Amino acid sequence: MAITDTSNGSSRHVLTDWRPEDPQFWEEKGKAIATRNLWISIPNLLMAFSVWMVWSVVVAKMPAIGFDFSVSERFWLAALPGLSGATLRIFYSFVIPVFGGRRWTAISTASLLLPALGIGFAVQNPETSYFTFLILALMCGFGGGNFASSMANIAYFYPKKVKGQALAMNAGLGNLGVSVMQFLVPVVITMGVFGAVGGEPQTLSDGGQLFIQNAGFIWVPFLAIGAIAAWFGMNDIADAKASVGEQMSILGRYHNWVMCVLYVGTFGSFIGYAAGFPLLMKTQFPEVDVLKYAFLGPLVGALSRSATGWISDKFGGGKVTFWVFLGMIVAVYGVITFLPSTPEAADGSFWGFFACFMALFFLTGVGNASTFQMIPSIMKQEIPRLMPNLEATNMQRTIERESAAIIAFTSAIAAYGAFFIPKSYGTSIAITGSPHGALWAFLGFYAVCTVITWVYYSRKNAPVPC
Repeated sequence: MAITDTSNGSSRHVLTDWRPEDPQFWEEKGKAIATRNLWISIPNLLMAFSVWMVWSVVVAKMPAIGFDFSVSERFWLAALPGLSGATLRIFYSFVIPVFGGRRWTAISTASLLLPALGIGFAVQNPETSYFTFLILALMCGFGGGNFASSMANIAYFYPKKVKGQALAMNAGLGNLGVSVMQFLVPVVITMGVFGAVGGEPQTLSDGGQLFIQNAGFIWVPFLAIGAIAAWFGMNDIADAKASVGEQMSILGRYHNWVMCVLYVGTFGSFIGYAAGFPLLMKTQFPEVDVLKYAFLGPLVGALSRSATGWISDKFGGGKVTFWVFLGMIVAVYGVITFLPSTPEAADGSFWGFFACFMALFFLTGVGNASTFQMIPSIMKQEIPRLMPNLEATNMQRTIERESAAIIAFTSAIAAYGAFFIPKSYGTSIAITGSPHGALWAFLGFYAVCTVITWVYYSRKNAPVPC
């Protein structure tokens, strides 16, 4: 059991004196501690996203190694990690104040070893059932759940003036895990990275060989290192402790639900497009080697998120979000325009489609940062209005606690995009023969989000300007 060091207000791992809004404390002690926790959090979150989205690449290669599943069945495998990840996020949203950020980051990172090892063994057995793959796809949702707890944890460490950029870096560089995975996995499955320990390759019909098991095994050593680093290098914040019941107060906050809708439009779009992008390209442009390009979309979205948090800190998250949704409407219309009417038709343009999707990924990244920047600003205005009798210290703690919980909860709801977007593609293709119907629905949703942002947050005399 750690012994409190009263000279610095902290135990070995538990920070009992944490005042990030105090400028002197922040410069002398707080900034260094927060930075260390952030830079351990980021690679762990990156690996979580990598494992969460690994099926987006694996499903594109399964027919080549003898798993002859239908297009609909493969879209289900790409979509199910989104469903389980989003559901787990609801629970992960409330765990940091209960277990502590250090302990939970280590445990949740270690849990990803289960699907990573499971995929590695399952793909080597041609008799593995579709049901087994469904279970493994659901287990990859552990990685999706990690985002909610990671963001809630980092939110406690930073003062409001830099919170937007800190959250953008954690989320953006964490989101980079999708791109890292979509770039790395197509490379490592072509070579025997682990030698005899990793198993035999799968022989293709043309005589070539693939090591599909490496799509899972490649993450194992890094996950082990990340979990150990979190356990020994991160901190818990004593003031961040709260019961689940105390945190459930956010369910009664009206703007919690409004922000859920907007974050579905930004992050839900990012993760859903990332999950479905490789298979969408494969079905609509079958002549293109899509895995050469698939990683670029999530890369653009992740980098734009991590690099643009300062824009919202400077100009206001509400204004930035409004323009993001307008841009996304235009980008989706461009995607629709450049898609072929059918996969066999010659009336589409892959490069036009690809360019519009890159714009879409870029805008989702900017919007991911701007919507998260909005939440602390909204709660700083709402809590004094809703709870005017709180004394100053408790007021600030309540704002921080509810902001962190709302950030985590909105990320949970938005993560369902990782299920609904790939599934919408599959359903639209099954019914009409093309994904156009799904894309028109997405465009309409962005129009609704644009109106909501303008009404509540970005117009002159908005009820909660931010």
